[in-house]
Amino acid sequence: MLELRPNCECCDCDLPPDAVNARICSFECTFCAACAELKLGGRCPNCAGELLARPRRPADKLGNSPASTVRVHTPEGRVCGT
Repeated sequence: MLELRPNCECCDCDLPPDAVNARICSFECTFCAACAELKLGGRCPNCAGELLARPRRPADKLGNSPASTVRVHTPEGRVCGT
């Protein structure tokens, strides 16, 4: 199940579970659309994977399957999956 991380790793802006501007790679590194497109060119800076729109979990499913509350902010990049 996707973690639905709560923020952009690059600029640290909030990305709630229903954010339409959240982008992820296959390792779930999470970025806002602005950073993904303008700063990163659609590629994850950690693994060079494609950044795609993050699926939104239906609100009625968040009670049993909540989004992550752990913020990851590493503008310098990191190894995906760690």
